[in-house]
Amino acid sequence: MTVVEPRLTLERRLLREHPLVIACDEVGRGALAGPVAVGAAVVDARDARRRVPAGLRDSKLVPEHRRADVASRAASWVSASAVGWASSTEIDEVGIMRALGNAAIRALAELRGAGVRAEDCIVILDGNYDYISAAGGSGLNVRPVIKADRDCASAAAASVIAKVARDELMGDLHHGQPHYQWARNKGYASPEHRDAIRSRGISVHHRSSWSIADAPTLF
Repeated sequence: MTVVEPRLTLERRLLREHPLVIACDEVGRGALAGPVAVGAAVVDARDARRRVPAGLRDSKLVPEHRRADVASRAASWVSASAVGWASSTEIDEVGIMRALGNAAIRALAELRGAGVRAEDCIVILDGNYDYISAAGGSGLNVRPVIKADRDCASAAAASVIAKVARDELMGDLHHGQPHYQWARNKGYASPEHRDAIRSRGISVHHRSSWSIADAPTLF
């Protein structure tokens, strides 16, 4: 399989018309347990002239033992970054798409602390659906881009930063519920996770509104 290296082609084009590009990508959308996280990475014209960090890819393509290092270098490369969250309870209450939008809006709000006004930027959103505006993110210029996390270096940075943050959180949750093995499966439907659900039931961190018993095994 040929691995596509993310580039800055789209970002450089957008930066001709906008002062900043914010790229957003989610992690944890398909998990059975734990929150969903949306990473946001800010790129300006100076960043877009710099070399993309070596090894930067969509987080799913970065080996686990290298993700923390890649995420650290990605965070140093971009002008600012943030991660927004929506809990499993919130996912149950409003649904996954609204929860994704809420998490993205929280990430954008966190960027304000770094002096970034999302309303003045263009937001690249990985995928084909603008869940940010649908969740009430008003005054934003959001552009969904299919495979942005694969093709756009800024979106790849957002992806790996969010992935490392969520994996660390799932590791912390593992200590309180070790039988689900979240440190290994990160809340996804691994065989060991499903076996623990069958024998012990679900926890407060599971997405109880989902058909967990019927979820496909992903590992």
